[in-house]
Amino acid sequence: MTHRFWPSAALAATLALTGSLAHAFDLGSAVSAAGKGLKAATLSDAEVADVARQVSASEDKRNKVAAAGSPQAARLERLAAGLKSEDGLKLNFKVYLNPEVNAFAMADGTVRVYSGLMEKMNDNELRFVIGHEIAHVKLGHSKKALQTAYAASAARDAAAASSNTALAVLSQSALGDLAEKLIHAQFSQSQESDADAYSVRFMQKHQYDTQAASSALRKLQDLGGGENSMFSSHPAPGERAKQVESQLKG
Repeated sequence: MTHRFWPSAALAATLALTGSLAHAFDLGSAVSAAGKGLKAATLSDAEVADVARQVSASEDKRNKVAAAGSPQAARLERLAAGLKSEDGLKLNFKVYLNPEVNAFAMADGTVRVYSGLMEKMNDNELRFVIGHEIAHVKLGHSKKALQTAYAASAARDAAAASSNTALAVLSQSALGDLAEKLIHAQFSQSQESDADAYSVRFMQKHQYDTQAASSALRKLQDLGGGENSMFSSHPAPGERAKQVESQLKG
């Protein structure tokens, strides 16, 4: 799930979830119920993945996705070769033709890379970013962010209106509200450091150039960023680069 190194932008597309669903409903008819906050805090892994699928499908509709065979898609396919799954998570990759310097991953295995980021990073630096985003999912950071966003969004009413939360199809407004909170969620310094360390191990496991971890973070430090960039929700890339360099020396 937003995560993402750093996604930005509200979602505004209607999702039709494939498969046999027990209930489909409009947010306007959803029933408010006591204990919604508790439910959000206890979302199962399956429910988190289901919401992530809905959010990522909606975001895919909202963004311009690089066509198969395009230079951006071909490059991502090449650098992600051998990464069909990671640490038990089945991955799916796409490029958004968007100049923002961003990327994100979600609990359903979604990995999205913005063309703006691809223009700034070499292949191994992009692999470090991808590993970092996978880390947020595998370390449970994204699940916590989703639970927080879910509890604070209109999507919580969808749970109250369905007897099976994992199969609920969220309305357009609920999806947009939830995704806006989710993809702008901030991770703590310790979570970012843990994700960096995970990604270094990811790089080592796949025999990628681990020095790219440091150079990627230092590029981010040099690039700076605005309100809607990856930097607005991630602390001090320069300090994180120093931590990564210490990890590599150890």
